[in-house]
Amino acid sequence: MFLSAIIFGLLGSFHCVGMCGPIAFMLPIDRKNKTKGFFQILIYHLGRLFSYSLIGLLFGFLGKGFYFFGFQQQLSIIVGVSMILVIIFPKFFSKVNFSKGISKVILKVKNALGKELKKKRNDTFFTIGFLNGFLPCGLVYMAVFGALATTNAFSGSLYMFLFGLGTIPLMTSVVYLGNFTKGAFRKRIKKAIPVVVVFIGVLFVLRGLGLGIPYISPAPMVDLVTSNSSCH
Repeated sequence: MFLSAIIFGLLGSFHCVGMCGPIAFMLPIDRKNKTKGFFQILIYHLGRLFSYSLIGLLFGFLGKGFYFFGFQQQLSIIVGVSMILVIIFPKFFSKVNFSKGISKVILKVKNALGKELKKKRNDTFFTIGFLNGFLPCGLVYMAVFGALATTNAFSGSLYMFLFGLGTIPLMTSVVYLGNFTKGAFRKRIKKAIPVVVVFIGVLFVLRGLGLGIPYISPAPMVDLVTSNSSCH
């Protein structure tokens, strides 16, 4: 399941470049000093990874509650089915809006991000990355589903961390080259993303079914309790 997080990140970064790409390209890095610029970009990515990890920590903690009460397999199936439905019925889910409270929070994040982009201090790169991680993104939501299906807060945090790790190669390229993912290549990637999401959704469903398939659908661990006793 952790492999799915990296795949989400690698392919999802092509989708997210449309929104986060301009932010990455506008980073006030020192383009004359390559070493300094490299570390500034690294700090920016660390900020994103930190915010993703915090999100994963929260949803992993929620997932632990389901695991504690024995609903982990059912949750895995629900998560998998949800991923598939989002791809099959995109128009329906696009109509689902955030509540006014969440919209206000997102607006504040965007305003804070705009202010930080105008600064040129070294510590601002971590802040930009941290705020960037909280911007709404469909692929991030899919990764959050995966974090929710983990068994504890640490696993949820690790899942989101690996997702963020997968986005680093393309996001770093955008900083230096701008939005180069255009034309036929980008269209092919966009077509591949829904297929990958459905595939991973199917994996989550199989995981929840517990069919006894090693690594894909392991049999559920059941504690067998018997009242029979024997004396020797």
